[in-house]
Amino acid sequence: MVQIAPSILSADFTKLASQIQSVEAAGAHLLHLDIMDGHFVPNITFGPPVVACIRKTTQLPLDVHLMIENADAYIGAFAKVGANWISVHVETCLHLDRTLKEIKSFGLSAGVVLNPATPLGVLENVLPFVDFVLIMSVNPGFGGQSFIPYSLEKIENLRKIIDHRGLSVKIEVDGGVSLTNMCDLVQRGADILVAGSQIFGTSNPGDNVRAMISRSAQCLE
Repeated sequence: MVQIAPSILSADFTKLASQIQSVEAAGAHLLHLDIMDGHFVPNITFGPPVVACIRKTTQLPLDVHLMIENADAYIGAFAKVGANWISVHVETCLHLDRTLKEIKSFGLSAGVVLNPATPLGVLENVLPFVDFVLIMSVNPGFGGQSFIPYSLEKIENLRKIIDHRGLSVKIEVDGGVSLTNMCDLVQRGADILVAGSQIFGTSNPGDNVRAMISRSAQCLE
């Protein structure tokens, strides 16, 4: 089953609670939270206090994507306020193995994120210890960007590596995901699709989640 993860980066924050409740009622599998610090990426979003508020509004797992420098210093804070999954960028972690162990020490699912130009080879030694790999199919920092086509080959190659090594690592994709390219992503091996503007770009985010769930089922037929 393909999991749909609405990204609240594209939500209307004046209606955030109701929009989260809408996508949850529609069958979304988890919420994707982009944490940006204005250093690693050219944007600033929110931190643990907002995540704590979101945790009170939903029972969905919170997928916290740390687009920040020095992620190690904040893992405990996000775990404390209700994160269920935490992913970190390989580009920012000097001691990735230690960072992943820190995430898992809180009983959370640990993920590694790769920017579009970062090769899969950096995962060779840590792949057995992660729960998911997040492939960025846009350059991180802003919502609403166009999908980078060479991401498809990257997803397909990662799926082959995971399957060849007999691992249960999930592949998550974030950036430019839409009803149009969903089947390409799923057929190349994606397990989790993060969508922002595709879901929150209209006044009916719940309807858009239902459309994506329906489309993903068709992709698997």
